[in-house]
Amino acid sequence: MIKKALLSVSDKTGLLDFARFLVSRDIQLISTGGTAKLLRDHAVPVTEISDYTGFPEMMEGRVKTLHPKVHGGLLHLRDHAEHVAQAQAHGIEAIDLVIVNLYPFEQTLAKPGVSHQELIENIDIGGPSMLRSAAKNHRSVTVLVDSADYALVRAELEQHGDTTVQTREKLAAKVFRHTSHYDSLIGGYLSSVCEKENPVLQETSGILAKKAQSLRYGENPHQQAALYGSFHQHFQQIHGKELSYNNIIDISAAVQLIQEFAQDPQPTLAILKHTNPAESAQAPPFAKLGTKPTPRTDKPPSAASSSSTNLSTSTWPKPSPKSFPKSSSPPPSTRTPCNCCKRKKICA
Repeated sequence: MIKKALLSVSDKTGLLDFARFLVSRDIQLISTGGTAKLLRDHAVPVTEISDYTGFPEMMEGRVKTLHPKVHGGLLHLRDHAEHVAQAQAHGIEAIDLVIVNLYPFEQTLAKPGVSHQELIENIDIGGPSMLRSAAKNHRSVTVLVDSADYALVRAELEQHGDTTVQTREKLAAKVFRHTSHYDSLIGGYLSSVCEKENPVLQETSGILAKKAQSLRYGENPHQQAALYGSFHQHFQQIHGKELSYNNIIDISAAVQLIQEFAQDPQPTLAILKHTNPAESAQAPPFAKLGTKPTPRTDKPPSAASSSSTNLSTSTWPKPSPKSFPKSSSPPPSTRTPCNCCKRKKICA
């Protein structure tokens, strides 16, 4: 049963509504700094962390939640007699719900011209500590690092009066994935600063990229797959089913094929099936209606069926949906497509 919640967020999306819901269930809210101010300003009852711990925030907020009343309240085992006795002896009350998201180090790192000191100040210490404490004790504590999960917890509280063990376990796993990514970004940045002349080969390897989307399936239909990184900054799907792993491989191969014509300023088109070129062509950006691309292969048009079609430039006219069976390209231009491109075989 959740009786006490600790809230400390930099991303306040959806927080007010969720906080009001918690209060409606007689859950006491404890909060820090800007989060507490937001709640107070909107008449949501809240206890400041310094009032709760009896110890003031200090050193410009660097020390505020690193306190036994916080971490003891998160970590003590509710069914362990010695833990409970020690908590009672030191006036430590159980904290049952933690809502924390971290200082925006990743967003700050992406800012042009950001200073080293600004990045250092955006390294969160108390946030990860609370998240890890709560996640470790997920048998008793619910932990939220993502506002997208507020609805799940709200639904379970309304239905069951508490969160389920299975949900708490999933949320805890999400926390450790999140803090791992966060720490990897910090380690990577600091290594780049202090090891400029002799880059560090990291002791461990992992994906330092956010999930871009889930894929329809992996290499085979029974497998799961996801796409990570900045794919959508370079490609836009304009027709076809949700992408699969094999589509991404085809797109990657098509880009490599197009790059072979990088010295030619004309737009280039490539169509691949299972990484094998089906068709490729070049043409000016359709200055004249009906201009036909110069074919680069002698493959029959039928070879393009169920394939990945890629254009090298956004100066190519915007295609109609019928133009591409499964396609991905840079953002299309706003020019009106010519009649020949409205045909299924794309001027080939």
